[in-house]
Amino acid sequence: MAGGQPPKAPSASLEDEKLKKNLQRIAHKILVLSGKGGVGKSTVAVNLAIALSLEGKRVGLLDVDFHGPSIPTLLHLEGRRPEVTDHGTMLPIAIEGGMKVMSLGFLLNRPEDAVIWRGPLKIGAIKQLLGDVEWGDLDYLVIDFPPGTGDEPLTVANLIPEADGAVVVTTPQDVSTIDVSKSVTFCRQLNIPVLGVVENMSGLVCPHCSQVIDLFKQGGGEEMAKRMNVPFLGRIPLDPQIVESSDAGEPFIFHHKNTEAAEAFRRIVAPLLALP
Repeated sequence: MAGGQPPKAPSASLEDEKLKKNLQRIAHKILVLSGKGGVGKSTVAVNLAIALSLEGKRVGLLDVDFHGPSIPTLLHLEGRRPEVTDHGTMLPIAIEGGMKVMSLGFLLNRPEDAVIWRGPLKIGAIKQLLGDVEWGDLDYLVIDFPPGTGDEPLTVANLIPEADGAVVVTTPQDVSTIDVSKSVTFCRQLNIPVLGVVENMSGLVCPHCSQVIDLFKQGGGEEMAKRMNVPFLGRIPLDPQIVESSDAGEPFIFHHKNTEAAEAFRRIVAPLLALP
């Protein structure tokens, strides 16, 4: 896949066998979705995965966003390459605490390389990311979806029919909640349980007085959850420390455990820990 070239796909039967074998070893599959970009979906996915790991769970994080794989940057893993085994499978990158990470971004020569593939090539690559990566035994696999409801989200959703459900991320503004509500409809049409809605960037935490300013207003995500009749998991404030941590590749919840935003992530992850 180096240089942005699509991988050579194995036969369909072999892909299906690898997928089934891999997924059987993963207890819970959590999909992180959003109907539009720019809502902080990848940041939420990273911090939810870290929060699960901090609870002593065996966690994997898979980034299947072809056109904006953010996970390597958010975890300061740029330039890392997964090890390829003698069997042609790949080993995910392990980070501090034991969490395993895989992203298309690890397979590009440069972060700025564009993936200019048509749908069938993307679908083949997604199948390989799910089937050719040796995740081992996991309690949770958190999957960071591409924004929208197109080919890539549809492919991943169809390949994981036994997913526990989706966490849908939005910001409070109407322009976001209108688009993101389509992700809830997407899940319903595919019979994917909606675990709940996360309202991200819900108020700005002032770096000087720590008071919350309703920069993008507040409550839009909760109103959308009520309107769509799905659970509301909670609000995450727009904390400058989240921005700094993301740019530095240091997971916010790991390095700022005593903040209100970190507590919000812990509240949001509680229903995931309670999954049977």
